[in-house]
Amino acid sequence: MNEELQTGIIRISDDVVATIAGLAALETPGIAAMSGGISEGLAKRLSGKNVQKGVSVEVGQLEAAIDLRIIVHYGIPIQEVCRQLQLNVRESVENMTGLNVVEVNVKVEGVAFKEDDVEEQQQQRLK
Repeated sequence: MNEELQTGIIRISDDVVATIAGLAALETPGIAAMSGGISEGLAKRLSGKNVQKGVSVEVGQLEAAIDLRIIVHYGIPIQEVCRQLQLNVRESVENMTGLNVVEVNVKVEGVAFKEDDVEEQQQQRLK
């Protein structure tokens, strides 16, 4: 007698993959914030509560494609930050979900200046 075990199907939600990708992005050095996109007006800085903003995913049964819209810190080489971002996001999503990440596309939508520097410059102008 042959016993066949039917385990069923595992489906990982797009929202789950987007959350994992967003958290991995925010943990990458040089990333100031995720961007809500030009269509939502000026690029918005978002807290960890809204990590899906700036992240679009397409999830199939075995593969995922991820698009990220980010704001980087001023003075850091953008190319290096984006490559590290792609690696971090790919590794996090693949390790946590088992999906094969076929692409991580990054769109840099802004540059963030250090708030301390901006405040100092404003105070010096007032003197």
